[in-house]
Amino acid sequence: MKIGLQIPSFTWPGGDSAIGETLAQIVETADSAGIDSLWVMDHHYQIRGVGPVEDPMLEGWTSLGFMAAHSKRATLGLMVGGIHYRLPGLWAKAATTLDVLSGGRAYLGIGAAWNEEESRGLGFPMPPLGQRFEMLEECLQICHEMWQGEHGSQAAFDGKHYQAARLLNSPQALSKPHPRILIGGGGEHKTLRLVAKYADATNIFGGPTQLKHKFEVLRERCAEVGRPFEEIERTNLQNVDLGRQSAAQVVDQFGTLAAVGVQHVIFSMAKPWDLRNIETLGRDVIPQVHAIEPTAL
Repeated sequence: MKIGLQIPSFTWPGGDSAIGETLAQIVETADSAGIDSLWVMDHHYQIRGVGPVEDPMLEGWTSLGFMAAHSKRATLGLMVGGIHYRLPGLWAKAATTLDVLSGGRAYLGIGAAWNEEESRGLGFPMPPLGQRFEMLEECLQICHEMWQGEHGSQAAFDGKHYQAARLLNSPQALSKPHPRILIGGGGEHKTLRLVAKYADATNIFGGPTQLKHKFEVLRERCAEVGRPFEEIERTNLQNVDLGRQSAAQVVDQFGTLAAVGVQHVIFSMAKPWDLRNIETLGRDVIPQVHAIEPTAL
């Protein structure tokens, strides 16, 4: 089983001037500890459930580039990008840039988005949800075209929402056939259909019962499009607090998820800036989690 660290908050000791140094220390320590993946949110305001909207929040792609420079082995991605924040060509180009500069460690994490408050606040157009799903599918189609061959596609793209004259991509991504595409969300009729058609990974919220059901639905969607279900990496988001949980409890928590088919558990961690917490993970959690074999579905 793989294990990933999501960093959703930058409210750390030392204030804004210490964010860069602290993030570098967290990333370097997590990478050395054996963390398989590192993630940041694609938000511009802090989100409900994590902190006040005024709390510090960094732009996602810029943060990932910084994190790539402070890591050597962990993959890197947004958990997950909001489709309406960028045009498709920029989505593909940003993921390609991260992939090239990190030596092939990029995910393109993307979804239909939800945070209307920050979009309205900062002036991002926020189309209705149905339109955002249409935009997401066209974006995924464009990304696949841009990741073809040596320099992308020579063909024009003429969609309902996007038009592009030449889908050139140079340099081309190092990851083959392209950077891993992860789609976030568990909607059974639209999101999981897009996962089956275009993605390499899915991230679904919820506990074991919900996850088991969603994976069964994803298998059905894969069958509908003639895609092997086993090609899709199954991920899930969790929270860890080593101030309240023992290392053994965390291993059990993740093992329960593996038993319903989760292959890659991604978690937010209380006080990641206290590097002793990450060191404890590296010593007492990560080796045990890596030894867990997710249930084959």
